[in-house]
Amino acid sequence: MPYEHVGSVTQELRQSLEAEHARQDQSLMMIASENIASPAVREAQGSMLTNRNVLGYPDSRLYPGADSMDAIESFAIQCATNLWGADHVNVQPHSGSLANLAVYLAVLDPGDSILALDPRDGGHITHGDDRHISSDLYETSYYHVDPTTGQLDYEAIADRAEAVDPDLIISGYSAYPGEIDWPRFQTIADAVDAVHLADIAHIAGIIAADEYPSPVAHADFCTGSTYKTIRGGRGGFILCDQQYADAVDTALFPYLQGGAALPNMAGKAVGFAEALRPEFQTYIKRTVTSAKALAIRLSESGINIVSNGTETHIVVIDLQTSHPDLAGSEAERALEDARIIANKITVPADPRHPSGASGIRFGTSCLVSRGFGPEEMEYVADLIVRALNAASDPEERDQIVQDVEALCDQYPISDTGA
Repeated sequence: MPYEHVGSVTQELRQSLEAEHARQDQSLMMIASENIASPAVREAQGSMLTNRNVLGYPDSRLYPGADSMDAIESFAIQCATNLWGADHVNVQPHSGSLANLAVYLAVLDPGDSILALDPRDGGHITHGDDRHISSDLYETSYYHVDPTTGQLDYEAIADRAEAVDPDLIISGYSAYPGEIDWPRFQTIADAVDAVHLADIAHIAGIIAADEYPSPVAHADFCTGSTYKTIRGGRGGFILCDQQYADAVDTALFPYLQGGAALPNMAGKAVGFAEALRPEFQTYIKRTVTSAKALAIRLSESGINIVSNGTETHIVVIDLQTSHPDLAGSEAERALEDARIIANKITVPADPRHPSGASGIRFGTSCLVSRGFGPEEMEYVADLIVRALNAASDPEERDQIVQDVEALCDQYPISDTGA
């Protein structure tokens, strides 16, 4: 039986774990920041490394007996270097959020200024939002997407940068499905003598598979997560030019973090190694084409697609035209009741408060990891539309649940080894 060791300690926790296992197996998991880790990643994360604690970096640890840990971290760094081609790699961040904060601490002084995309337009909370510690340390100004097209307006961003004169400009987002012109952003940053950080948390795997342009040769820093489109252990990473290596390493340890999360680092290493295999490129191609198929089918059903499509794993819909009386929070609940798990999100020029919002963000990474492709994603789109239309129809919702379960049974998570 699964979780038997946990059950010998606490049945309550075992039941919660089993319930989550059942949810993932019998639901369409479409949170864009999630994926399904391989058995190898999970094996590494559940290893005896959890018994150890090391401080510092390879060959300069503060504790003895770290040769195995040095080898693991060095292997992760080499794999990441092969994936993205950076001069310097740090694989110790416990999350992409801490990777961002480490970069801020490395190059900014308290009171310096950041220019980033407004979170209501798809930016991330760690990019100076007033709910994040970065807003206490730095002055934040925002640029916006075009409210009509939902796409980046580089001339407007350049004008905003000239007016604000920031010390750091951030590109890369959590809910922008379009392609980003990294060289253009670097030109904008250079014009105001700002450091350029590209946050590739969502698209790191797509970039690694050469299905999306890379910012590595352009931006001063790249930060990312290792468990979204890269199916590795949970955590983050930092890529940077060699001139920033010492500053960013010191900012992360000892200034920001203590001991490295060794099991997660091993999981990252396995995920990076898997991403270097040809089958990972096939997976990413399928992930992006599936997202495009989802967007097209939803659009054909009368749903407004933000940015008019996608170049990534993300599809963002705006409900204001098709379902004007349905807030994103209500749509999120209706989808969850139908066992379709996706999150509410604000859309450009959204009149609703973020707690209600007018949009939903979908991601295709998990479903493609289960074996879904473009054809299945068209059917998923139909299920989504049915669930939105049946927000107050329990009988139809129950039928959708049966249809979701039948689809999930065709592509069980157990087949992926997850």
